[in-house]
Amino acid sequence: MEEKNTPWSKKENIDKKESDNVIFIGEKPLVNYIRGVMTQFNRHGAEEVIIKSRGKFISKAVDVAEVSKRSLEKQGIIIKNITTSSESFEVQGKQTNISSMHIVLGR
Repeated sequence: MEEKNTPWSKKENIDKKESDNVIFIGEKPLVNYIRGVMTQFNRHGAEEVIIKSRGKFISKAVDVAEVSKRSLEKQGIIIKNITTSSESFEVQGKQTNISSMHIVLGR
């Protein structure tokens, strides 16, 4: 029987698993992101969760990290790493920079 390349193939599952621990911060309420972080640690047993944000959502990402860390303190969750960067791109002929931040929470 010929094996078909489906979304459920082993490679797809591995790729999905590796990206499951990333939380992208946007316009949803703060509690939704906190719940996502807690779900990754509690239900999925993640060793690390990466919180990614850009621009005006950076402050929300910091809040998510701090509240999650406090809530999961008994499990030994700490902030392992914080990375900041700036991306440059052109909009309507004008050069624009946008800041981004990655916060890594882990056991």
